[in-house]
Amino acid sequence: MNIYVGNLSWQMTDEDLRTLFEQYGSVTSAKIVKDKVSGRSKGFGFVEMPEDGEAQNALSSLYESEVLGRKIIVNEAQPKPQGSGGGGFKKRSFGGGSGGGGGYKKGGFNRGGGGGGYNRDY
Repeated sequence: MNIYVGNLSWQMTDEDLRTLFEQYGSVTSAKIVKDKVSGRSKGFGFVEMPEDGEAQNALSSLYESEVLGRKIIVNEAQPKPQGSGGGGFKKRSFGGGSGGGGGYKKGGFNRGGGGGGYNRDY
């Protein structure tokens, strides 16, 4: 079973997380999610336990418990929706869009009348 663990202390390490769950049974993996740029914890992680009974025991025992001064959140992890890219930035177009006013728009400056923009009378 894959378990989501949230509201973790920033000081908690992968090893601390593993130790916390090993009290309830064998742990395949314990990983705190970290920011790719800063390397700092994002405050949540995942623990994988091979035995469902042990995992259920860990879930019920750790529910609303306090670890390193924070009340942690534990749930069975939900699988990612099909087709999710796994995070990161979505492609988006900058510029264009709706709304009035001058400045850059798709295709250049204020085509076809409207206020603002450049005066074409030389």
